[in-house]
Amino acid sequence: MKTRELLPQGAEIVEGGVRYRTWAPDKGRVEVEVYRAGSDATEVIPLATDGDGYFQAIDSGGRAGDRYKYKFGGDSAFPDPSSRSQPEGVHGPSMVVDPGNYEWNDAAWHRPKFRDLVIYELHIGTFTPEGTFHAAIGKLSYLKDIGINAVEIMPVADFPGARNWGYDGVSIYAPARCYGTPDDLRALVDAAHAQGIAVILDVVYNHLGPDGNYIGAYSPFYFTKRHKTPWGDAFNFDGENSGPVRAFFLSNVIYWLEEFHIDGLRLDATHAIRDDSEKHMLQEMADAAHERGCYIFAEDERNQAAITMRKPKGYGMNAAYADDFCHTVQMALGDTTYKEDFTGSSAELADELQHGWLYRGQATKRTGNPRGTDCEHLPPENFLYCISNHDQAGNRALGERLNQLASPEACRAAGALLLLSPYTPQIFMGQEWGASTPFLYFTDHNKDLGRRVSEGRRKEFARMPEFNDPEKAKKISDPQAGDTFEKSKLNWAEIEHEPHAGVLALYRECLRLRMGDAAFRPEGRENWRVRNFGMVALHYRDDADWLVLADLAGGHRISLSDEEFCTLRMGKKWKSILSTNETRFGGNGRKSFDAETEVVIFNQPELLVLKS
Repeated sequence: MKTRELLPQGAEIVEGGVRYRTWAPDKGRVEVEVYRAGSDATEVIPLATDGDGYFQAIDSGGRAGDRYKYKFGGDSAFPDPSSRSQPEGVHGPSMVVDPGNYEWNDAAWHRPKFRDLVIYELHIGTFTPEGTFHAAIGKLSYLKDIGINAVEIMPVADFPGARNWGYDGVSIYAPARCYGTPDDLRALVDAAHAQGIAVILDVVYNHLGPDGNYIGAYSPFYFTKRHKTPWGDAFNFDGENSGPVRAFFLSNVIYWLEEFHIDGLRLDATHAIRDDSEKHMLQEMADAAHERGCYIFAEDERNQAAITMRKPKGYGMNAAYADDFCHTVQMALGDTTYKEDFTGSSAELADELQHGWLYRGQATKRTGNPRGTDCEHLPPENFLYCISNHDQAGNRALGERLNQLASPEACRAAGALLLLSPYTPQIFMGQEWGASTPFLYFTDHNKDLGRRVSEGRRKEFARMPEFNDPEKAKKISDPQAGDTFEKSKLNWAEIEHEPHAGVLALYRECLRLRMGDAAFRPEGRENWRVRNFGMVALHYRDDADWLVLADLAGGHRISLSDEEFCTLRMGKKWKSILSTNETRFGGNGRKSFDAETEVVIFNQPELLVLKS
């Protein structure tokens, strides 16, 4: 059995007790105040410096369950930045955890190839009525049944209060206690593996939340003024004393992958991870993940091919989000949020599907600056596509999902296009049945910070013309209100009833097609092509020919026999395999394809799949 390596910081079960270690390079004296498990006894233990800014000691009487804080010679005591558990909240004492206590059952687990992933993004607190790791286990068989083989869990690093999206996390090693214990998260991963589902964790390495962030009390060297982020000073990845800071975050990558058997990480806003080192922090993280056979991918707004290119030219991520596709689909379906830089036209959509993203060096209207690089040399799996996610719904004033803004026909066509495109698809929880529940922005901050968050939210949307009416403005949910969180929980009873059951049947059938024929999961760019005919046409050519025609607006026609792009080998004929407007999917059943004449007429939004 492989010996587990100790973290650079934190409370570790070792032979002879508990080793406490923390980094506080400008402190002359560091102590750990230990509150014994199962008793009222408290002991203060001095830590010795090792001359490199770290302080440590072994508590011979220590054991799992002990709680502790660090002190620097005064009356104040602080939670551990590397705490594995914060049972009393992010301001309370940290708890010693023995990761070896959990008995894993996934020895036979093998991760799917990244090329084959269908990713399902979920928020633990709103995914189930109970909102816990344990409750999520009960939905895994459902996910497997519809064709999901990877779940992406929104950040679970502990945060202040009882509800949060997770991007205000401050204890990046401690699973949020409102979702359960660390072993509850391990049990969820274990159960997912038993169902053939990989687990990807969303992690935030560009900032910490504003409440409960104590790393500055340990050392100012955690931050640098050389780089700025939207949240203030950046983390110090490339300046004086940056080595321990890099180790703190790199060890967190390894921690989730090894101690929790997490299969991959989704890195939040990597464009805000600033590093001028010879080897970028992102490259170090990618190396650490790949050395363990795990995935790692990035949310990065820059459209930079280097994010996924292998070193020495790039960072080596498995994929990066290609939000251009998402924004074009939203525009096509009537959501004008991104009207400055996207049109929603079929030509724009075809351009994205051909290359991966739209902006490849052109200046955007919004900023006036060039955005993106060429990307057609990258394999399709390097682009992560979605048509909705937590941001796209939750950053709207009323938290509307795409299916609450557009027609059922258009939403079915867009969803099918996502699943049958050559790129790596991601579904946002509830999207697969057209959930009626919103996904709102919710928090549970302290009174003063919460008031400022609520006021800021109202001011943000007050600038929008549709909320100038005071009555309409009242509909904007207060992030701090408990009801805002409750309204965001999925209503699972919907999947049994129309129109939701039909949408779910469509997603299940599209995933069956995607996973049933490798043509829809190409490793390269040789065997598929894209054209714009007023509708988007995708032609896959493998053992058989597949033609995917998507008209998100409706009203277009094409004669397949007149277009070289649509011609078949050896005089074969096209036959219809799937239409998103079939009655089994909630449509009206009107036929758009005449097999004799090979003419397609879309009178309404539709996606049609043909096969030779």
